[in-house]
Amino acid sequence: MQHFRFSLPVTALSVIAGVLLSSTGAFAQCLPSSGANSDRGSGFIAGGHGGYNWQQGSWVYGLEADLSGPGLRSSMSGGLIGGDCPFDAASTSAKIDWYGTVRGRIGWSTGNVLLYGTGGLAYGNVKLSSSFTAGNATTNASVSQVKSGFVVGGGLDYMLQPNFVLNFSYQYVDLGTLSLASSNPPATQTASAHARFHALMAGLSWRFSPDGAPRPGSWEGFNVGAHGGGAWGLNTDATYTAVFFSDMRLKRDIALVAHLDSGLGLYRYRYLWDDTIYVGVMAQEVAQHAPQAVLLGSDGYLRVDYAQLGLRMQTWDMQAWEKWSAAH
Repeated sequence: MQHFRFSLPVTALSVIAGVLLSSTGAFAQCLPSSGANSDRGSGFIAGGHGGYNWQQGSWVYGLEADLSGPGLRSSMSGGLIGGDCPFDAASTSAKIDWYGTVRGRIGWSTGNVLLYGTGGLAYGNVKLSSSFTAGNATTNASVSQVKSGFVVGGGLDYMLQPNFVLNFSYQYVDLGTLSLASSNPPATQTASAHARFHALMAGLSWRFSPDGAPRPGSWEGFNVGAHGGGAWGLNTDATYTAVFFSDMRLKRDIALVAHLDSGLGLYRYRYLWDDTIYVGVMAQEVAQHAPQAVLLGSDGYLRVDYAQLGLRMQTWDMQAWEKWSAAH
């Protein structure tokens, strides 16, 4: 444990400082957790489709569009390590509400069987939400966005009747990545949903021949139908970090409590956004004594890794102080 050298007469605040940073003191707090997690989603899919085919000999080509409502969701909780706060928790989930495609098709037919490949534009609505509690702070965030990308795949159509077709199809859909980040110190989180997934479907289609009289082996004309099946993918990952801002620019009501043997000052302060009183160090001062313990965030503010200093930032609980002082 660090020893203290008081630059002022011993006061209540000085005693508080020694107790707060002691692992056995009346003010010892839990250490917030950090961690990471990931998940892969799966679910059912159902929707409708329609298009038009042209035929030249055995070659069949055309355009098709579909719209589906997949129950594709990834959800995870936990993944936290290294802390001992009883109420620390983390959960993240992602979902694709719906997606559609507009595709070209080209295939080879033989009798009542058509084998084809397909590809084109894909679009859909992707949702991502995440929550992280570290210590006494919780941060929540959610985002929903219509994303666009591409689809490739293939399938087999079997003509049960001249105007009635059984469909089997596969699609790989890539709608890109949706991300979020949020912070309520010390709780900080980032999460990403990679909206890429596979879909296997079966369906039925009704054909409308251009001349109004469907013929066996003829694939030309309009078609509409419905399909259903399963989907898997939507890989989602999240990182949860307990980060204490130690930059003096984010603090107010700063008062020196004591000096450590290393020469570092120990201060009592509040954050700009919080009335809680903390006891800890100033990042700008730590940078002069132990620069390896200082981190610069992408927001331009400094953080301190208290573990490298052998310290733990604590809050000043007035009720706990009164009980401790009464007992001593």
